[in-house]
Amino acid sequence: MGEIGVFASIVAGDTFKYYSEGEWRVSSSGKSVPIINPTTRKTQFEVQACTQDEVNKVMESAKIAQKSWAKTPLWKRAELLHKAAAILKDHKKPIAECLVKEIAKPAKDAATEVVRSGDLVSYCAEEGVRILGEGKFLMSDSFPGNERTKYCLTSKIPLGVVLAIPPFNYPVNLAVSKIAPALIAGNSLVLKPPTQGAVSALHMVHCFHLAGFPKGVISCITGKGSEIGDFLTMHPIVNCISFTGGDTGIAIAKKVSMIPLQMELGGKDACIILEDADLDLAASNIVKGGFSYSGQRCTAVKVVLVMESVADILVKKVNEKVGKLTVGPPENDCDITPVVTESSANFIEGLVMDAKKKGATFCQEYKREGNLIWPLLLDNVKQDMRIAWEEPFGPVLPIIRISNVEEGIHHCNASNFGLQGCVFTKDINKAMLISDAMETGTVQINSAPARGPDHFPFQGLKDSGIGSQGVTNSINMMTKIKSTVINLPTPSYTMG
Repeated sequence: MGEIGVFASIVAGDTFKYYSEGEWRVSSSGKSVPIINPTTRKTQFEVQACTQDEVNKVMESAKIAQKSWAKTPLWKRAELLHKAAAILKDHKKPIAECLVKEIAKPAKDAATEVVRSGDLVSYCAEEGVRILGEGKFLMSDSFPGNERTKYCLTSKIPLGVVLAIPPFNYPVNLAVSKIAPALIAGNSLVLKPPTQGAVSALHMVHCFHLAGFPKGVISCITGKGSEIGDFLTMHPIVNCISFTGGDTGIAIAKKVSMIPLQMELGGKDACIILEDADLDLAASNIVKGGFSYSGQRCTAVKVVLVMESVADILVKKVNEKVGKLTVGPPENDCDITPVVTESSANFIEGLVMDAKKKGATFCQEYKREGNLIWPLLLDNVKQDMRIAWEEPFGPVLPIIRISNVEEGIHHCNASNFGLQGCVFTKDINKAMLISDAMETGTVQINSAPARGPDHFPFQGLKDSGIGSQGVTNSINMMTKIKSTVINLPTPSYTMG
């Protein structure tokens, strides 16, 4: 069957369906949500605008399905995940094409995202079998004052229904990073994809459908956040929320009931360049870290803090590399493609104009056509500029010159974000001391910030998140400990 045929059931006319109880359905609302192509700025796709009643039905079926799914042998759950991973990789082309049209991701990067997602699902299946197949055995006499009269057996059991909300920039990869750990652990999962990226996510969910997961174990609901967002996150059936995104995550955390939260929010990832740094290496990583996918990554380099004595040389090297970046449509695999929405482009422009007004040095001329913003390096950025603190999520990178390392650490720690940071130096002792001092979830030494490999722990401090991700941490977070204590009879005589 051709790839179009495989995905024919997920679309009705021009509108993509939502997925509930193992079937692709059309919403009773009769309404749809448009998805605007960032490049053409015209409607590319439409998805169902689901109702609160449909959310209720999805939640009820997820709750029922989870009970029997939790009893499904672990090896069988893993087998289905491996199957889904293979199907996902087999259909990377149509999914990658959706990513290009929905979020203007360069074609090559879009294909890589799908393959990486398949690898993550497979790894998660194997890791889950290892982690969840082990229990713990404790004896009471290891604690003072106790005889050996109790044996405690602990195991990991699922939480129930997990709600997964991924962001637009990795709608497939950051969806499966939540789906796979939830499912291997015996939870059912409800996915609320981002509007931009929803169609890619629906294609990905269909790969899980084709793998043969039981009805209700995985669902995908689309719609307007204003209508179903709070209703989903505050739903009494939800037992855990895994969210990746921005400020919305902080709002969710303030509203939800007493359930585990896994949140990866924004970042203002700082890059500290010391005097002894390999400046060619630093420049390459700054450009890769600051401008890949047009800077629309939580782990993008968002501010460069460079020692004054090497600043001129570094800026020259970075500028040379920025000049070689290609700018244009994602279909042409350009380095810099349109940012996701017009409102994003307007926000970025606001930061640029503020920096201009306050005297930043423009290393390139500011240029914008629609949602396409040409890469821009801003030198001599000062603390009173918004770009020094706010996250642009675009191809605009500020450089702040510092006179000592403490100044750089202070700037990093004064931010309300604390996702990742990096330090470039040839002195490992200095690197470790700086890493310890930086209030961020991860510090990269001599490399740009990055999420991954996907089994590495990934977490943010402060407003950058709650909990830790990475395959192993996600599996553990989506389970709880169950203890069974065997009380031994008091011996009436001494044996032996």
